[in-house]
Amino acid sequence: MDSLETVSAGRVLEVRAKGKLTKDLYQKFVPAVDAQIKQHGKLRILFVMEDFHGWTAGAMWQDLKFDLAHWKDIERLALVGDKKWEKGMAEFCKPFTKAQIRYFDIMQIDEARSWLESAPTPAK
Repeated sequence: MDSLETVSAGRVLEVRAKGKLTKDLYQKFVPAVDAQIKQHGKLRILFVMEDFHGWTAGAMWQDLKFDLAHWKDIERLALVGDKKWEKGMAEFCKPFTKAQIRYFDIMQIDEARSWLESAPTPAK
């Protein structure tokens, strides 16, 4: 079953994606993120992929529009999954955001949360 659940805690947003991400699911997700950005400023996102099968074409378009609109709004993005192609998404996403991006295996989810909650990396 396709689902996208979000849980927010201040500047940290946890997103759990199961199945295939559709345009309809994405259109419910974006307003929640917009509201959290308005309330807290830059966000840190934990994107957990569980039995994840990617995006439909409509959701991919929504994702691209989201990335362009929120280029500077995401400070850190932790991708958590268990498939080789999911790990590759960390590199694929980099040109579309100013966020620091890291991939974590599902067994490292606590480490991902710690990384998101840690102090920002000083600028070089």
